[in-house]
Amino acid sequence: GAFAAHALKQTLDSEALGWVETGARYEMFHALALMGLAGLAGKTGAKHLNKSGWGFALGALIFSGSLYAMALSGQRILGAVTPVGGILLLAAWLNLIISSLKYL
Repeated sequence: GAFAAHALKQTLDSEALGWVETGARYEMFHALALMGLAGLAGKTGAKHLNKSGWGFALGALIFSGSLYAMALSGQRILGAVTPVGGILLLAAWLNLIISSLKYL
């Protein structure tokens, strides 16, 4: 986010900067979710959290990565990949909720 705000502000238009900002925001929130999962898994030894962890990691990579690639290359077709990352993120959250309910 800071890189985009300073280094890319002169080269990208406002729409592309918005894509970069959105990608950075999603990465930040899901990095926090991954740290929370790591803490939970360390305390509980719960292997059921692995699926959510992989979903968060891959989903953020695909979602944010496709937005970054689209912003930097100008190829809007790359936006077709973004929903795949979003679905992975949603599936990871759903798995976390269902898994948590089973272990309450």
